[in-house]
Amino acid sequence: MDEVVARVANGVGELRQDQWDACAGTDNPFVSWHFLSALERSGSVGGASGWQPLPLVIDDADGQIAAAAPLYAKSHSQGEYVFDHGWADAWERAGGRYYPKIQIAAPFSPVPGPRLLLREGTMAPALIAGIETLVERNGLSSAHATFVAPEQVPLFEAAGWLIREDSQFHWTNRGYCSFDDFLADLSSEKRKNIRKERRRAVEGLDIVHLTGGELSEAHWDIFWQFYQDTGARKWGRPYLTRDFFSILGETMADKVLLMLALRAGKPIAGALNLIGGDALYGRYWGCVEDVPNLHFELCYYQAIDVAIARGLRKVEAGAQGGHKLARGYAPEPTWSAHYIPNAGFRRAVAGFLQAEREEVRRDRQWLVQRTPFRKGD
Repeated sequence: MDEVVARVANGVGELRQDQWDACAGTDNPFVSWHFLSALERSGSVGGASGWQPLPLVIDDADGQIAAAAPLYAKSHSQGEYVFDHGWADAWERAGGRYYPKIQIAAPFSPVPGPRLLLREGTMAPALIAGIETLVERNGLSSAHATFVAPEQVPLFEAAGWLIREDSQFHWTNRGYCSFDDFLADLSSEKRKNIRKERRRAVEGLDIVHLTGGELSEAHWDIFWQFYQDTGARKWGRPYLTRDFFSILGETMADKVLLMLALRAGKPIAGALNLIGGDALYGRYWGCVEDVPNLHFELCYYQAIDVAIARGLRKVEAGAQGGHKLARGYAPEPTWSAHYIPNAGFRRAVAGFLQAEREEVRRDRQWLVQRTPFRKGD
């Protein structure tokens, strides 16, 4: 077999868009060249952010990218949504240096998707080996691929990476033609609760959906206010810069769906979604007026309406949020993969993951029994 050479670039933006996207595909917008390069151009990653973009690529014999991974050197564990702070603390108390580590991810996006971008599927082992070599040659503690698409988990597992399991709440389209079709699948009590919740949430408000050429800088100025408020409360400071949203609007407007709630024509709340090949991805929400249940309406129910209208298979509304359960979002497994070269540290983490996995599965089984769907269907 010919020797395979992997190389590290200084950012996705310095690579050719057509070649990157030929590997990434078109279904998941979070690994597209436009999304990842927008993070770089806007300063949301790089600089002092703690996310240093170092995409790893393998070229074919003609010099075209055959495989790639959205790879970052991380100096902290923020913005990942798969928490390893305890691992970092344990490693450093033992005298090691946990950071920098390698992260294979779509930054700030707890969205399952491909982490090995493969134009040629046979390149997966070589791409994983390239990541491992990068870790070992630089004396790094670990590499972490987070929110790995289910079909790629066996690729990491075959390479000996440790697999971590968690849950997210997703809404699944069972061939519904309308929101009422979806409600018909729920228990009578839940149907009544949701109808009442929706009516009260939009009292005195207008809801508008904006995409493509309908989006303007004025809309991004408005949404930036919402995003800053939510970011300050959740993370201490927003991860994304204002420029990111402008670049997103310039380069990915057809993949963006912005929902705004208006009172007397003035926006008081908004939810930002990205449109994938078979899913709607809810990402950010914010408001300047506290309206009971408006968060549920904009982020969950309106998203279901859109998915049904567009014939999308699911809605993924982000990390955490047990309140999604009562609104028809059921727990689904998510996975991450972890490469830890130190044998002792690896054994300790493996033991932790085994116990955690059992707890996660028990919890998910308990939650499944408490979904609002009519039982016995």
